[in-house]
Formats: sequence, C-alpha cells, structure tokens
Amino acid sequence: MAASIAHPAPATPPADRTELQRKAMLIRAVEQRLLALFGEGRLFGTVHTCIGQEWTGIAVAEALRDGDVVFSNHRCHGHFLARTGDVDGLVAEVMGRTSGICGGRGGSQHICSRNFYSNGVQGGIVPVAAGMACAAQSRRDGSIAVVFIGDGTLGQGAVYETFNIASKWDLPLLVVLENNRYAQSTSQAQTLAGDIDARPAAFGIRTFAADTWHPDALLATAGEAAAYVRRESRPAFVRIDTYRLMAHSKGDDDRAPAEVRAQWEIDPVARFESLHPEMAAGMRDSVAAQVEEAVRRAESFPFAAPGGGVPDDAFVPVRWTPTQVAHPDRVVNRIHDALRTQVAADDRTILLGEDIEGPYGGAFKVTKDISREFPGRARNTPISEAAIVGLGNGLALAGMRPVCEIMFGDFVTLAADQWINHAAKFRYMYNDQVTVPLVVRTPMGGRRGYGSTHSQSLEKHFLGLPGTQVLAVHHRHDPADLYGRLFESLDRPTLVVENKLLYGTRVAADAPPGFAWEHTDEPFPTTRLRPEGLPDVTIVCYGGMLAEVEKAAPVLFDEHEIVAEVICPQRLYPLNVAPIVESLRDSRRLLIVEEGHGFAAFGAEVIAVIQELHPGLLTAVRRLAAPDHPLPSCRPLEIALLPDDGRVVAAAVEMMAHA
Repeated sequence: MAASIAHPAPATPPADRTELQRKAMLIRAVEQRLLALFGEGRLFGTVHTCIGQEWTGIAVAEALRDGDVVFSNHRCHGHFLARTGDVDGLVAEVMGRTSGICGGRGGSQHICSRNFYSNGVQGGIVPVAAGMACAAQSRRDGSIAVVFIGDGTLGQGAVYETFNIASKWDLPLLVVLENNRYAQSTSQAQTLAGDIDARPAAFGIRTFAADTWHPDALLATAGEAAAYVRRESRPAFVRIDTYRLMAHSKGDDDRAPAEVRAQWEIDPVARFESLHPEMAAGMRDSVAAQVEEAVRRAESFPFAAPGGGVPDDAFVPVRWTPTQVAHPDRVVNRIHDALRTQVAADDRTILLGEDIEGPYGGAFKVTKDISREFPGRARNTPISEAAIVGLGNGLALAGMRPVCEIMFGDFVTLAADQWINHAAKFRYMYNDQVTVPLVVRTPMGGRRGYGSTHSQSLEKHFLGLPGTQVLAVHHRHDPADLYGRLFESLDRPTLVVENKLLYGTRVAADAPPGFAWEHTDEPFPTTRLRPEGLPDVTIVCYGGMLAEVEKAAPVLFDEHEIVAEVICPQRLYPLNVAPIVESLRDSRRLLIVEEGHGFAAFGAEVIAVIQELHPGLLTAVRRLAAPDHPLPSCRPLEIALLPDDGRVVAAAVEMMAHA
C-alpha cells in the first residue's frame, strides 16, 4: 500500500498543539542546520534527515511513558529529539564532539541515550527491539518497546522472523513503519509486492494506519496503538504514510522535481507557517537560536578521542598449575550442569534456541529438562537464527543474561548480521554506556557424516571482532568451570564453540607416561600437555582437535624420539600468545592443527602475532587443516580428509627431518 498525495486538513489549532508545533519546527531546524554544516565541511560521513516526517516521532513520543524503550534507524534524529529534546547532545554527536551523547563515536546513525537506541542496519534492529520488549514482559512493569522502520525494511527477512516470535510470545512491541515510498532512491513500486498492512496481519498482529498530513489524527492513532500494546501485552504495527522532502542522504535526490514540489505544498510544518505566520516566525527565530547555540557549544569541545571498548593485550605472562578434574563426567553433562546452575542462580538468565525445551532438550541434549524445572527460562524458538541472536542482543542491552543456542554451528552465518553489526558494536559506538552480556553457544565440527552443511568449523569467520570473545570447549578442562568463569565475568558478546564429537567424551586429566596436564592462571585457562624434557616441537590446537593431537604426542616420543608439547587455548579471541611463546622459546618449531579451513584462520593469526611480537623466534612452521573444499557426507572419506593423530605425527616428523 503506497502513500498518495494527501489532501490535508486545516493545520493543527495552535491553542491546542503549540508546543508540539514548536517541536516539529525544532526538529526541522536541527536537520536543516546539519545539512548546512555538512555543506560547510563541519560534519563527517553522511546525514539522513527526516524533513517532512517530523510528526511521526512526535506522535509516537507523545504516546510513551518513562521506562518505555525506543529503537530507531539511520534516520533517527527526529525520533530522538521528539523523545528526549536533547538538541545539544545530538548536534555535538553528529559533529563528532566529545560532548555528544555517545562522545562523538556514534555519529548520525548510532546513538544511545535515555532508553533511546539507534543503529544504521535497518532490518536487524527489529529483533533487537523485540528482545527489549521480551525483557519488559519479564519485568511486568507495563513498559513497552518501540521500533521505527522504513518501508524499504520490509525486504528484510529478520523483520518477519521477529513478527512471528513477537506474536507467538505476546511481546509488548510497537512497530512503527514510516512509509515514505522510497528505499533510498528506488521507488516502492519497484521493490514492494503485495499489501503492507497484510504482512504483520498475517502473523496475527493488529495494524493501525495514519499519516503525517493530519497531525491530530496521527496523534490519536499513535496513542491508541501504544495503549493497545501496553494494555494487551501484544505487538502492534502502525503504518504512517509520509514523505521525505529532502534527499535520502545529503543531496543525492533523483526524484521528479514536480513530485517533490507537490509534497512541499501540503507539508504540515509549511502549512502551519503559512496559516500562522506571526506565531511561526517567533518559533522559527527561537528554535534557530537554540540550534545555533548548540552548534557553538559543540565546537567548544574536542573531537572524539581514541580508546574505549574492551582492549586485551596479546601477550600476558602466565603461571602453570597441575590440572585436576573434580567431576570426570561427560562433556555434555558438565555443560548442562553449568547452564542449569546459572539459570537457578540468576533469574536474569534465559536460554533461547530451537528445540531446547523438554522432553527433547536440544539436538545434543545439552538443555535436557531445564525448561521443566524452570518454566519459561528455556524457550523454544522458530528456525530463526537472526531473530534468536537479535532477541539475545535486546535482552542483553536490557540487563538480562541471554544464552542463545544455534543448533548447528553451520547456521551461525544466518545470525552474522546480529553478531557483527549489532552485538560487536553496541558497546563502543554507544561510548561504553552499555554492555552486551550475550552468550551464543553452538556445536561445530565434523566426523559424523552429516555432510557439507552440518559439519563445518566456521569459528574463524567470527574471530577478530573487537569487543567480542570466542571460547572453545575441550575435554581436558572442565566445561562447567569454563561456563562458570564466563557467567561470573560476562562483559561482552561471547561465542562458545562446542565440538560435537566431544559431547560424549569424559572430562579427565589422564596423561600418557612421561607427560602431565597443566593449565594457566588466565580467566579462561590455556591447557598444555607438558613433556618431562624440553620440547622439540610445539603443537597448538583447540577444541575437538585436542583429542587427536594428544594421541600423537606419545607416538612421536616412543617411535620417533621427538618430544612434543601440546598447547590448547580455550579463548581463541582475544588470544594471549604468551603460553605458546613460552614453549617456542625451547622448541622454535610450531605445528598448528585445526579442523576448519586453514586460509585466513586461527593458525594464520597465531603465526602473524608471534612473528610481530617475537621476530626470529620461529625456525619452522607448519599448519594442518581441512581440505579446501566442502566436507563430504561419506563418513569414511570425511574422516580420511580431516586432520588426525596420524597426520600430526607425519607433519612433526617432516618438520624435524628438515630442521
């Protein structure tokens, strides 16, 4: 349903809506000044103005209460000003100054203040807002969450994943669609099929409609929609037909000039100025002075400063302790016990994932019976990985402790936008005003004959994202201890890789003759299989590969008189290379073994960091990894292709032969 040229009602009577009219003029004045500042070279990046759409933010803001949360998009200035009135904070932020609401880090599109958030990635914000609504539902305080989207966002799959969950879970979420008929420069006629209102309605979501050319009716509709969401604790959808009078960004406008001129003629702000010239002139002078003073104050502060986020050193010396296992149970049971303990101890913790409720308890039974013991704390979701992690993001921003299970690690790519463009960025771009205590756990790896799309080790694609961490479970250090440490220190989005073959393996510290298991005093300990003598070669691995590598060490010693030391970090990123370097000072030879593809992977980064920090330390380097093609379903062929103890032995022998 496209917006049409409207026939506006008379302008809102000034006696009833004077302050709201001034707010609309203030929003417009801010946007116009920002465009001028950009033209003067005093802004950075881009500016997406809402000139012509001012009344959408005003109408929604009027319907909200303290405690309600708003999530907006790249065109967020009007929404923010309508909700907060903070002209100084917004102007300084867009100008990149330290006095801005995010210290100048976020800029025009990424702002955070007073329960208001925005991000430049359109569809991805919808599940985040739904997570905030889920947190509001759990608090039972009558608050709601609002998310602003544009009609172009209706091409994003995450929107419909969220509609489905919001409706099934009765989330207090108000979705406000500003229907301005263009996705950047492309007409809605080219990109949108079907009826807009029919889309949320198909999920059982009540829909409302209004437009910006009739402000009084819009105010009433927005109030009715917000009241419905609050009263019924149900999602609602409001389509607001409007028109963006200026370009999508700065001056890149390809629309027909006659079309734009026609919309200027019926613009509600322009009509108010025409019908009430004296009052409008006074307001115009007042808001212009306010905006100019905000610019002056902003320029008295420096530009955004470096630093912030959660930096980690690449080299921190460690101490070693003999490894002892108090609970020699299977890995799957130890992870289950850790999750159950956390759910019991902290009512902010909620488990989300596909088929995780009892009696099924997840594809690998990690969450077995937790939902029965703690109703509502482990929840089945649809097959909607983007929405699952997006909900987790919103819950985390709201102070909850979500744990999202992705059934197979192969599917984390479906949630990559939520991880890369949302979870990883919120803390820094919001100037450390928030943390994202989100855990995503997933089984990785092959050797079960599941084929190309259920056997991959894709963790390398998620290494190196500032503000996140990646952990890998193995069977020589209690996974319950790893998770316990994680929940105690959780200050950032964390991906936990659980190799699926390990689930049935017992946690133990049994070592071959002549070797001993030890671990470091790091928050997430590195484990080593230490030989009695000095090592000839250092073998680095992680996760499920430890089971193969540790079998190779005694063979190398007994059959080839090669002393190998095995180093197995639990935290892959950020990585402390100190335990590896300590071993290499004796061996000078590094063999890295990983199950995923080797190009641009964990091993490559280990080598690069060591070479940068300690040039000349390495005299020999070798990597073992999966073949450069997808894994086959034929299990014997799959096993033959993946690195194993035999290949580790052969690689180490070859390294020594060429020493």
